[in-house]
Amino acid sequence: MKSRVVAAVDQGTTSSRCLLFNREGEAVSTHQLEHRQIYPHPGWVEHDPEEIWSRTAEVIRGAMEKANLSSGAVAAVGVTNQRETTVVWDRKTGRPYGNAIVWQDTRTDGIVAELAREGGIDRLRAKTGLPLATYFSGPKLQWLLDEVTGLRAAAERGDALFGNIDTWLLWNLTGGVSGGAHVTDVTNASRTLLLDLETLDWDDEILKLLRIPRSMLPRIRPSSDPELYGATQKDGPFGGSIPVCGDVGDQQAALLGQGCFDVGEAKNTYGTGCFLLMNTGLSRVPSPSGLLTTVAYQIGARPAVYALEGSVAIAGALVQWLRDNLGLVSSASEVETLARSVEDNGGMVLVPAFSGLFAPHWRSDARGVMVGLTRYITKGHIARASLEASAFQTQEVLDAMQRDSGVTLKTLRVDGGMVRNELLMQFQADLLGVPVVRPRITETTSMGAAYAAGLAVGFWADENELRSHWQADRSWEPRISTSERERLRALWEKAVERTLGWVER
Repeated sequence: MKSRVVAAVDQGTTSSRCLLFNREGEAVSTHQLEHRQIYPHPGWVEHDPEEIWSRTAEVIRGAMEKANLSSGAVAAVGVTNQRETTVVWDRKTGRPYGNAIVWQDTRTDGIVAELAREGGIDRLRAKTGLPLATYFSGPKLQWLLDEVTGLRAAAERGDALFGNIDTWLLWNLTGGVSGGAHVTDVTNASRTLLLDLETLDWDDEILKLLRIPRSMLPRIRPSSDPELYGATQKDGPFGGSIPVCGDVGDQQAALLGQGCFDVGEAKNTYGTGCFLLMNTGLSRVPSPSGLLTTVAYQIGARPAVYALEGSVAIAGALVQWLRDNLGLVSSASEVETLARSVEDNGGMVLVPAFSGLFAPHWRSDARGVMVGLTRYITKGHIARASLEASAFQTQEVLDAMQRDSGVTLKTLRVDGGMVRNELLMQFQADLLGVPVVRPRITETTSMGAAYAAGLAVGFWADENELRSHWQADRSWEPRISTSERERLRALWEKAVERTLGWVER
């Protein structure tokens, strides 16, 4: 049977999906399932790796069944994932040593503070492009090695394997205990705080500093790899042997899916968090403004392409909080309706620093606040302020990105689940003062993973063919005055000040 689709396995913070893309870049089938969010202590966030693998296998089977396709119709498989979430498992049994520590988790704040005593939070930035923060995988892995009984000895024996979620899925997809590939790609490796951005290899000095055995770490490969990571197993969820040759962290995958192949092109993804990336080409642009210098992607043997990134921890997760914790809505789709029940935020601002503040502040001592509360405030104002929080945080990041790169954006390409919220998109355009453009196909993260795999096997010829798939669906133009924009920004900055220093070390 002639190959008709490329499969993308998209494992996110709250759910797992499988999408099948045809040659025109259209999703012909999709299946999605949520998994549990585990909160053992304040500031701790965990996932069950075995549940994630089980749900991933289910969504693969579901997507294949919906499309009525066999494995012979699938040209290649690409994986994209929540990036810094950390898993450690036994090479021989395939069992995790415990729950995965999610990227939002703040339990490593003591480790981070200790590392920062010498050289501050930018101690490792010259090599890694990253500040010292609880966000990244390296400190999480150190915590596991220190706290899980027997894990360090197992790691030193070579029995314990580490990976972000991509590595865990790739290992299981390609055979698991029966010879599964222990690999990652350059984008995921660049989120560990363990990679030297120049050599694109694990840095031995940092490994020694964090007391991490190198034998635990996966091999680092290009994001689109013609040499393949491995192949799916006949008894696995795809039901046949298919090349697995694409692996891209979720936000870099969205950059690919948005067709941002040229220097200066940028996208913002509104998912659990908000993630704004700008392509900086072959240059590793340092950021004095608190952004991350990261790997954007690597296609085969070509040099790696880099990006500047601003990461916001809480965006769509704030809508979940309104639904699950406060009970203000019964579904995420109701938030826009509730927010439209009022004309504005009523003078209140909500800063969702639930896991501290990420870019450009990097303050783990911050915690969330609602300020400007009066008896006038209703749940409609809270809903509106919750949506506005994502736009305010994006505005901070974009301002920093333009300063660091010297590039003034003329438009912002957007994707992710929240871009269906038209009130948010209009407020974002108002706040930025530039048009916000939503593509016709918004599944850009999954599409990026498919592109990486498809390029490796020649399903798509090159980046020019991928660019041709991108089409605008809707654009929002700024509507407010410069003075009103400045007033809103000043109000946000005043609210952010109130979050700082809440956690005392």
